[in-house]
Amino acid sequence: MANTADSNAVTSAGALDHQNGNAQRRDRICLAPRPVSRREVYAWRSFDILVASAVLIVVLPFLTLLAVVVFVSDPGPIFFVHRRIGYRGRFFNCYKFRSMKLDGDAILDRHLASDPEAQREWEAMRKLKCDPRVTRVGAFMRKLSLDEFPQLINVLMGDMSIVGPRPIVEAEVDHYGRHFIHYCNVRPGLTGLWQTSGRSDVSFQSRVAMDVTYSQRKSLALDAWLLCKTVPVVVFSRGAY
Repeated sequence: MANTADSNAVTSAGALDHQNGNAQRRDRICLAPRPVSRREVYAWRSFDILVASAVLIVVLPFLTLLAVVVFVSDPGPIFFVHRRIGYRGRFFNCYKFRSMKLDGDAILDRHLASDPEAQREWEAMRKLKCDPRVTRVGAFMRKLSLDEFPQLINVLMGDMSIVGPRPIVEAEVDHYGRHFIHYCNVRPGLTGLWQTSGRSDVSFQSRVAMDVTYSQRKSLALDAWLLCKTVPVVVFSRGAY
């Protein structure tokens, strides 16, 4: 079990170097945790467990119905499980309701190859406003962030927090550069500074700056404030696509 955990971590010794043959990444990976007191750690974790448990109890019947709709509208896996980088650079399986077609990667490659404007948008934002991979039900879920509710399981498992940077994939590490250390110092979250400040309308570089700011200022009061800000952002679908 320990060997499996070790193999799933992004380490300063060069796990990414071994996987991608990119030696230049080595000095960008750092697992030094942000100095915090035990009281803060306990308070943050307790906050996550209490909020995630309460929300799951309330929305579980609705999520069950949504799972049925996802399957009926586009038969296939209900959940999309993706490998993301989390706290201290460790990989984890991030859960979402599937909002894309099964051959999404191939569709994206063809779309970017045939549309230079979409290619530029993807390089700048890592998202597309008109994404050909997204199903009709998926587009609705994304507007209201319903596809992300399964990540409450990630919160209870300790992979994520209620509030924090959005979990990134390995291909996005280079966009963080020397700031990757700040991302690794906190758990990724369901909502956060980026999600309440424009979301997909914000460039990836601005997102990185927000993640750095959050990592440096993290507190229970800030988390509670950002959680409250999330409600109107989701209701009015600001920056969601």
